[in-house]
Amino acid sequence: MDTRKENGLSRRDFARTSFVAGAAILSSAHASAKETSAETLKIGVLGCGGRATADLARMLAGNTYVKVIALADLFQDHLDAFRKEFENHKADEVRLKVDIKDDHCFVGWDAYRRILETDIDILMETCTPYIRPKHIEAAAEAGKHLFAEKPIAVDPAGVRRFMKAMEKHKEKGLSMVAGTQFRHDGARIETLKKIQEGAIGDILALRSYYCGGLPFVVERDPKWGDVEYRLRNWYNYCWCSGDNIVEQAIHGLDHCNWVMGGPPESVFATGGRTWKPLTEMYGDLWDHFCCDYTYANGVHLAQYCRHWDGCDGAGDIAVTGAKGASNGLDKSDWQGDSTMQEMVDLVNSIRGSGPRAHDGQRIAESTITALMGRMSAYTGKRVTFKEALESELGIVPDPLSFDMPMPVGPIPTPQVKPNPALKYR
Repeated sequence: MDTRKENGLSRRDFARTSFVAGAAILSSAHASAKETSAETLKIGVLGCGGRATADLARMLAGNTYVKVIALADLFQDHLDAFRKEFENHKADEVRLKVDIKDDHCFVGWDAYRRILETDIDILMETCTPYIRPKHIEAAAEAGKHLFAEKPIAVDPAGVRRFMKAMEKHKEKGLSMVAGTQFRHDGARIETLKKIQEGAIGDILALRSYYCGGLPFVVERDPKWGDVEYRLRNWYNYCWCSGDNIVEQAIHGLDHCNWVMGGPPESVFATGGRTWKPLTEMYGDLWDHFCCDYTYANGVHLAQYCRHWDGCDGAGDIAVTGAKGASNGLDKSDWQGDSTMQEMVDLVNSIRGSGPRAHDGQRIAESTITALMGRMSAYTGKRVTFKEALESELGIVPDPLSFDMPMPVGPIPTPQVKPNPALKYR
């Protein structure tokens, strides 16, 4: 029997104020687990954007004896809005676990250092992806438990930095959960177990989709310099987000790696930029990718992702076996919220009341899986996992300052060698 936390709230609904009743029910159920002797865990949030809003709400509502005491962000307005949101939250099981003092609010390039100097137990790293390896490295040195959003880097250099930090983090006995929540989804866990037991026979092929619209664009305020605008409109620049295959499609790729027991050996990919205007606001990203990944046993994964507003969408996987097929979650009746469950699993790991959670190795592998797809598509070359992991590619500008110029692009283009034109035909 699966004893994981269950609730019927969707990810989007729970992020909004409509989760008041559900949060109260969850808290009551969780309190009955007799955690009254548990020491309250103190949480700090590094990166006060939209994703952090949803993540922290689930962390607070899904667990007892936790409270958020510190915030950090590059921008004062982001931090202020975030603090106001939680101090006035409509859900008691969120608002009553907020204890943020002025001297625990940090803004600026060094905010990450200052929040780590506080007595927080858990750091929730929910910043823009480009800076995540640096923050996680510092958190490992400071001895903090971690929730880190995905991806954990936007280039191979960042992944290797992350992996080195995770070795130290794990050696210290700390817990770490990454924001690829499918691994905490009861339906997917039960379905994968049945697949591994032979429910659909030997796996023959996989498909993965992350096809939807562009998440957002931000108009430029005339008072913003280049760097500030890049970071406020971060999704649309490769060095900030990693492009859509890395920032979003990693969910399906991680799921497929889980099904296959590890990452693929190679990828052959293509893609492009179909509709985006050549303007600063729309940045330098492509808007679609199509990748053919090959695993060690010869099984292929066809991966599709795109940002085409107004078109049909898809966001699932398909596993084809010799005796049947599965979408990765169809062999279970579990109806929980995996984005809350990952927070529960982290806290249980820290308290020793659940399995040890440390996602460092596998989220690094899944980030490289996404990066190798991007690298193959951008270059027009087949790329192996080993080549991607060992690549010296680093795309993040360092150091950064608000007064430096930051031109956009160029838009990645494979180095094609056209055949000579015919003189006549």
